[in-house]
Amino acid sequence: MGGKLESTAKKSETKKTVTTEKKSSSTIKSSKKTTTTTKSTAKKPVAGIGEDGTFRAWDNAKTVAKKKVPEEKKSVIPKTSIEDSEKKLAAAKAFDPATKEAKKKVVDYDDSQVRHLDALEHIRLRSGMYIGRLGDGSNQNDGIYVLTKEVIDNSIDEFIMGFGNRIDVEIKENRVKVRDYGRGIPLGKVVECVSQINTGAKYDDEVFQFSVGMNGVGTKAVNALSSFFRVISIRDGKCVEAVFEKGKLKSNKAGNVKPGTKNGTYFEFIPDEEIFGKYSFNMEYVEKRIWNYAYLNSGLTLFLNGQEFSSQNGLLDLLTKELESETIYPIGSYKGEHLQFAFTHTNAYGENYFSFVNGQYTSDGGSHLNAFKEGFIKGVNDFFQSSYKSEDIREGITASILVKVKNPVFESQTKNKLGNTDIRQWIVAEVQSGLDNFLHKNPKVAEQLKAKIEHNEKLRVELASVKKLVKEATKKNSVGIEKLDDCRYHLSDGVKGENSMIFITEGQSASGVMTHARNADYQAIFSLRGKPENMYGKKQSDIYKNDELHQLMMALGIEDSVENLRYSKIVIATDADNDGFHIRNLVLTFFLGYFEELVTSGRICILETPLFRVRNKKENIYCYSEAERDAAQKKLGKSSETSRFKGLGEINPTEFKQFIAPDTIRLTPVEISQLKIIPQLLAFYMGKNTPERRKFIEQNLLSNAEIDA
Repeated sequence: MGGKLESTAKKSETKKTVTTEKKSSSTIKSSKKTTTTTKSTAKKPVAGIGEDGTFRAWDNAKTVAKKKVPEEKKSVIPKTSIEDSEKKLAAAKAFDPATKEAKKKVVDYDDSQVRHLDALEHIRLRSGMYIGRLGDGSNQNDGIYVLTKEVIDNSIDEFIMGFGNRIDVEIKENRVKVRDYGRGIPLGKVVECVSQINTGAKYDDEVFQFSVGMNGVGTKAVNALSSFFRVISIRDGKCVEAVFEKGKLKSNKAGNVKPGTKNGTYFEFIPDEEIFGKYSFNMEYVEKRIWNYAYLNSGLTLFLNGQEFSSQNGLLDLLTKELESETIYPIGSYKGEHLQFAFTHTNAYGENYFSFVNGQYTSDGGSHLNAFKEGFIKGVNDFFQSSYKSEDIREGITASILVKVKNPVFESQTKNKLGNTDIRQWIVAEVQSGLDNFLHKNPKVAEQLKAKIEHNEKLRVELASVKKLVKEATKKNSVGIEKLDDCRYHLSDGVKGENSMIFITEGQSASGVMTHARNADYQAIFSLRGKPENMYGKKQSDIYKNDELHQLMMALGIEDSVENLRYSKIVIATDADNDGFHIRNLVLTFFLGYFEELVTSGRICILETPLFRVRNKKENIYCYSEAERDAAQKKLGKSSETSRFKGLGEINPTEFKQFIAPDTIRLTPVEISQLKIIPQLLAFYMGKNTPERRKFIEQNLLSNAEIDA
């Protein structure tokens, strides 16, 4: 139901998601082109596709300039030489904290290197503290993927230290198997390393220098949260095997292996249904994680169910796969010993970043990403000897960054955000000099980058004048934001605002129910009048002229910049009917078209509300699917009564409170598998290709016999 761009002719449970399930058979270029053009006599493109097959859905967004006599293009000639640039880069690298320490020789990885620290509370009782969330596998951050990641991370750490360049992964029938070819766990400490908290060798930087897992918890959490867990360590012809069930040791034996068997470690586990409930692995999520491992570890080959994953160009390959032909200029990249980055610009609005620390994807960024942004701006202005504004430089950028840090400080066990502050000076300096050096060696890219920045500058000035007129009109006509019932705490309030959210609802009946049911400390409500305008193909300035969408932007705090977002989550809460799904599509079109980074950063969710209520005189059971309804009917018997909820306004506020309470709320994040699919999705579902869409609906329309509601 959540995160889906549904055809209104199909019922909600069978709709395919934005994430991965709608795929185009043709390659379509960027939809968000905003460069100035002159009038043409060519035939007007139909449904956003030109005669040459080029995607032109945003043609209406172009700013038509007055015809001028073309000036002769001047090539970008930097005032400094390549030699000067090389010297600056060398000086920047000197800030890297790791270079100031004498490199330590990798000592033998044996029993004496394994330490045991104080124990923590039992993981099964506080699972959320260690893996962040549970879930059923429908979200890419659900616990079953975290368990898989923790095991693979150990194998990655071996590769980073120069041991083993292959990792085999198999996931079938909810059973996960991982085999690496590293050094193997010391045979005398196998049981301790997977069962005793804070026991491991990653506290010793002579054994592991740039480890992802530094706290000795990873495999212990996997062990504790698995109904079956098996580990085998192989070292020099000998092996030790230990088998656990729910964290309890069931067998432990040692022996010899066949001659020629390579050293390494083998893990096998089944996540416990007592902890996770009914779950299943979405292999698309797993594949995306495996690709990330490949991008971040050139020279490593991973196999997932027999399929090979490897990358020779690292972060450059990552952006190439994400964007394909959407880029304005060829993707630029820099690779240092402890810092790598790749970048380009597209015609999309906003910014998109992929940031990593020691191979760990940091979805919430952190100090390393902030330093990269600062260094990139300084690098551009340093090269062009200019003072461009940061928003003009970063508008439309897509970049990836990887840093290797000896003592990473993450803000949670799941390592989504880096907190180290001592790395800022080094990253800013090396990014600045690395970018300067790249642009010296690629003058053609430098010219294209400059043209993009200057184009962004013109659009910003034009948009600023529109914003000024709209703000003046808003001050005259109204006071405050008419449709907003705000909450007390926001993102700017720190810890108190971490759980803040705003519900975007349809109509007064739904918002009235939610207003009485919400927690006013951190839950705000914005009520739409009905179906908002379809903003597909409109200019960016048009959204500021649309009163309702302008008020929504003001409510969110993103009128001037998404960095001013006031809420941690933006929750779309519409009815589970055709009109509700249409409104959801229109709101998603607005965000995907103009504030894409809010989607890619995981800020936007869909509120899941029950479709059915099954009850008897003693018990009410709320069901979110036909399967849950059938199970409830079976449980309560033939005398039970079943009701179908079609609108949020039909639910009593007292009942509704449990559907948005922190412990029971069901939110499905809107996720995008690849940036390049966004233009294709919007063109198909929200464009003017009515015949094509009608044909799709007719081919997928459910019959009355198939509709179970």
